[in-house]
Amino acid sequence: MDNQKKYEKLRDVILEWNEKINVTAIRDPEEFMAKNVKDSLLLTGTPEYENAKTVLDMGTGGGFPGLPLAINSPDKKFVLTDAIGKKLKVVQAAADELGLTNVEVIHSRAEDLAKNKDHREKYDAVVSRAVANMSTLSEYCLPFVKVGGYFIAYKTWESKEEIAAAHNAITVLGGDIVRMDTSGVEGNGHMFVIVKKIKPTPAKYPRKAGLPSKEPIA
Repeated sequence: MDNQKKYEKLRDVILEWNEKINVTAIRDPEEFMAKNVKDSLLLTGTPEYENAKTVLDMGTGGGFPGLPLAINSPDKKFVLTDAIGKKLKVVQAAADELGLTNVEVIHSRAEDLAKNKDHREKYDAVVSRAVANMSTLSEYCLPFVKVGGYFIAYKTWESKEEIAAAHNAITVLGGDIVRMDTSGVEGNGHMFVIVKKIKPTPAKYPRKAGLPSKEPIA
């Protein structure tokens, strides 16, 4: 099965599950391909992603961007994690049906998983399309990135002020924004905020559950 057929099968599996479990608000098949599959794949070609061998998808939800990326990059190892177990049941079912042996699904809050030595600062790249403030998202994601690796956030062009406001939080967490990739914006897709991990994240981060979202690092 070629990749295009796999993307279509992924769509069909997710939309079938969506009848029983609310996985995605996008129910139109064409819109699903544009906003979930093609948008997820905008990341391919960026060197920070292409050079990564291990990728964590934080707050994967219904499996995006992780599942399309795993189809596209069978040579990479993906871990897809989320705090909502019912959605991960669907993600696991889709991975199994597509035979994606390079995908592991973990049900956990970021604040808990980051305390696990098997995951903390173990990934070449951490990606996230989750809707969260950039400061909050950085606290969830940067603890998992190896020094020298990258945190890559899918953001909209309207997020510029939010990104600027997160500069101190990113520095505190051991990161540095190296560039913005806006190549996908013209097609109404996401742009990427690419953060390099330049030093270890202090052990106290992420803070206990709920605090990163309630009280983002200023």
